[in-house]
Amino acid sequence: MAAVICLGIAVWDMTFAVPALPSQPSKLIASGLQQGGGGMAATAAVAAAALGGEVEYWGRLGDDAHGRQLRASLQSHGVRVHAPAGPGAHTPVSAVLVADNGDRTLAVYRGQLDDAADWLPLHQVAKVQAVHADFRWPQGAKMLFNAAQARGIPRVLDADIGGAANARELLPLASHAIFSQAGLAEMVGHDDIDGALRDVATLTAGVVAVTRGELGSRFLVDGTLHTVDAFDVAAHDTNGAGDVFHGAYALALAEGAGALDAARFASAVAALKCRTGSGWSAIPHRAAVDQYLQAHR
Repeated sequence: MAAVICLGIAVWDMTFAVPALPSQPSKLIASGLQQGGGGMAATAAVAAAALGGEVEYWGRLGDDAHGRQLRASLQSHGVRVHAPAGPGAHTPVSAVLVADNGDRTLAVYRGQLDDAADWLPLHQVAKVQAVHADFRWPQGAKMLFNAAQARGIPRVLDADIGGAANARELLPLASHAIFSQAGLAEMVGHDDIDGALRDVATLTAGVVAVTRGELGSRFLVDGTLHTVDAFDVAAHDTNGAGDVFHGAYALALAEGAGALDAARFASAVAALKCRTGSGWSAIPHRAAVDQYLQAHR
C-alpha cells in the first residue's frame, strides 16, 4: 500500500445550497445546509485514503468543538492525524455557497493557530512514497519538503489564490507544483496560462501545472506543455475538487505513476467527486475510479 503525508490546513465547512451565486449584495434563501470537513490538505488526505492509500494528515486544529469534529472526521475516513490543539487555538471555518449548476463561492476564517512546526514527526517521512502540502502553513511545509527532498521523495505543492508569497518560497522545494488558475495568475501577474507556467518553471526544477476545472489541466513537464482533458460530468458541487485532484495526484505518484498519468487519474477522481455531491462523503473510492477509467479509456 502506497503511503502519503498531507500537510496544511483543515477547515470546518458550512455549505449552503442556493439557486444561483449572487452578482450583487443580496439576501439568499438556502435550500440545504451541510456541515463537515474541508480544507486543502485535509481534503487531499481524505481523497488519498479513500483511494486506498495509507495516509497521515499533519496540521493544526483548534481547541474547540470544530477542531474535535475535524479530528474525528479525518480518523473516520481512515486518516491518521498528527495535529496539536493548543489552548485557545481556533479552528478555521468557511461558509460555502453552492449553486444549482455546481459553481461555488466561499469565505474563510483562517482561525487562530500556532505557527510552530518543531513538533513534526519528520522521521516518519522515510516510510512514505510521496508528500503533499498546501501553502497555508509554510513553516511546516518547508520542513516536510526538506525532509522528503533529502530522501528523493516526490513533493506536491498545492498553490491556490491568496498565498503567492508563501508559494514562491516553497516552489524551489517542490518537485510538482500544481496551481489553481487564479493562483497562477496571482503568482505571475498575468493570465496567459502557457506563459505563466514557463515563468513559474524558472523558480523550480520540477513539474509545474494548472488546473482549470472543466477545461482540464495544463502541465509543463521537462520543457514540454501538455493538456490533460477533464472528464465530462454533470457537476453537482465543485467545491473541493482541486483539493481532491491534489490528493489523488500525490497518491498516484506514490504508486509510481508519471506526472501525466497521475494527472489523468486525478482528473477522473475530481470529476466523480463533482458529480456525486458535497463534502468528503462524495469522494469516490478506488473501485469506482478504476471502473470509470476503464469505461473511458
